[in-house]
Amino acid sequence: MPIIDEPRTTDRLTIFGGRSHPAFTAAVCAHLGHPVGRARLRTFSDGAIEVKLEENVRGHDVFIIQSGHQAPNDFLMELAFLIDAARRASARSVTAVLPYFPYMKGDKKDEPRVSIRARVVADILEAVGVDRVLTMDLHAAQLQGFFKVPVDNLYGLPVLAQEIEAEVRAGMIEQPVIVAPDAGRASLARAYQRRLAHLGAGVAVGDKVRPELDEKSEVTALLGDVRGRDAVLVDDIIFTGGTLCGMADEVMKAGARSVRAVVSHGLFTGGAVERISASPLREIIFTDTVPLDPRTAEQLGDRLRQVSVASLFAEAIRSVFHQTSISRLFT
Repeated sequence: MPIIDEPRTTDRLTIFGGRSHPAFTAAVCAHLGHPVGRARLRTFSDGAIEVKLEENVRGHDVFIIQSGHQAPNDFLMELAFLIDAARRASARSVTAVLPYFPYMKGDKKDEPRVSIRARVVADILEAVGVDRVLTMDLHAAQLQGFFKVPVDNLYGLPVLAQEIEAEVRAGMIEQPVIVAPDAGRASLARAYQRRLAHLGAGVAVGDKVRPELDEKSEVTALLGDVRGRDAVLVDDIIFTGGTLCGMADEVMKAGARSVRAVVSHGLFTGGAVERISASPLREIIFTDTVPLDPRTAEQLGDRLRQVSVASLFAEAIRSVFHQTSISRLFT
């Protein structure tokens, strides 16, 4: 963001939303007490997307909210066109707000001759003129290094840890133990454990392999004591549910009293509903970075609990707009 001397007034703030998650855009704007910007978004019969900003943004700081789930290709192109439209309309700055960053699991070259897809997404956003990116719980923190512009990576942990603490205090969880489903999430589990240490929370780490380098994983070991305790699996994303359901089985075999999961992004793709239904998972707590399919909500019922991070993103937008510190939101 360019540095200015005059005080900021919200008449120069404009927030648009793509079609990926309109309810989230509305919730963010409601928290800010600011209207959703007017835009025309449509898809032609051949699949081509057209966008038009239907209000003046000359000299404005523009924020465009778009999640990258379900139809990431369409939503990414729509976001790129919205950024381009704002740039061509002489916006002062453009921030892409991506509650769920598309292709973020494609952050490395883990096989010969594969694309680093998250880097391609970064290149696309920078090519169309984005000034800043605001997102939450990237699969790998180093993905921020794919950009030359500032990236603010918010954490769902403070919000989700509060939910765990509330269940402990309500007697729904006793002697909690935070479990990482694999070594890659061990640091996340330790962060939850530190946050909940005053409640006597322990920590354990699972180990898994992906024999076919696809979405299917196999649990091979569990390190740590879960016997007689209520286990809380922590992860950043749930797709098909294979990892969490497999680890839930192992945790129960190791003597846990119960098992539930806490994740940032709940996509519930593939056979997730069937796997979760057949698993010992008592509950999955997740945020609203992507919308919950009504059919998934109906089929899994009380096993799912979605908590909102719209206020977190609203405060981040406020901080970026007013050029104040955003680090306060990490606690």
